[in-house]
Amino acid sequence: MREFLVSLAAAGAVLALTGATPAPRAAPGTVTVFSTELQPLDVYTDPSGCNQLPTLAHVLMNQTDRPVKVYGNPFCLGPSLSVQPGYGTHVPGGAGSFSA
Repeated sequence: MREFLVSLAAAGAVLALTGATPAPRAAPGTVTVFSTELQPLDVYTDPSGCNQLPTLAHVLMNQTDRPVKVYGNPFCLGPSLSVQPGYGTHVPGGAGSFSA
């Protein structure tokens, strides 16, 4: 019994030190990016994390069930614009990114 309690305490300490936060969930749905009339649409199905926008990106459409943040850099850092589900926005091509 004592060994079990020691193991349980050790597991609790590991969880406390690692933060034990759940991994980010994917946003169900799609984010669609229009670049030019000569290119097919870029479709991100159930996006999660940080996604760099295509070089010639022009318009982003959020067809997920939660807001998507658009950034002016490829690292999803700094100020962002929140795009609500069912809406779209012009995006910075070449250097932009979005997170879902």
